[in-house]
Amino acid sequence: MAALEKILQQVKEGTLSIEEASLSLRKAPFVDLGYAQVDTQRGQRQGIPEVIYGAGKTAAQIEGIAQVLKKESDSPVLITRLSQEKAEQIQKTLPLHYEATGRIGILGSFPEPTGHGTILILSAGTSDLAVAEEARLTALALGNRVKAIQDVGVAGLHRLLSHLDDLMEASVIIAIAGMEGALASVVGGLVRCPVIAVPTSVGYGANFKGVTALCAMLTSCASGVSVVNIDNGFGAAYQAHLINHVKGTNS
Repeated sequence: MAALEKILQQVKEGTLSIEEASLSLRKAPFVDLGYAQVDTQRGQRQGIPEVIYGAGKTAAQIEGIAQVLKKESDSPVLITRLSQEKAEQIQKTLPLHYEATGRIGILGSFPEPTGHGTILILSAGTSDLAVAEEARLTALALGNRVKAIQDVGVAGLHRLLSHLDDLMEASVIIAIAGMEGALASVVGGLVRCPVIAVPTSVGYGANFKGVTALCAMLTSCASGVSVVNIDNGFGAAYQAHLINHVKGTNS
């Protein structure tokens, strides 16, 4: 239950006066830790609590932010781009679950899945798996039904075509590819649902650390393809979640 709902419930039950509730609601919608101003009301505004970006932060800083977020919400606390070393330090004091491939830390349990349908995550090659796992775990933490299919790049098109039923049934598709990034265009030409393309930094020299795949996806001739930043599995999953939970649409 979110912090606002707790306050309203306490007023309803008579354990909190209207004056006390008003004071609580007037307090700053963030907690100042000195090194971070934690946005404790983001879940109320956007429906999703603040997510911690682990890169560039110390384990102690991540732990402090996570403790505030966990206190303010029953939703799982998600930490992206978290190294194994930092995760092990945090696990000494918090019950953190760590997924090394996706570099994701989770404090709390995944919610029951909701939404209009299934988010399908396609990765072109095994080398794209880290980004695919970041997307999968994020989508699960946000409360979605998720299916992931790996190694279905266009170098062996028959592998992708063997999963046509999954493609046709998906509510949203995340297509992850490095090299020349062709997977998103191929998928976009096969399905009627939104396709979110994720270029990865996987590839040889002229891939330019994902820039070639990014440009290919941005210039896709397939309609209904949108693109997020290079290696941004988190951003793709967040957007897919919003699409999968749009009000007033049919699954």
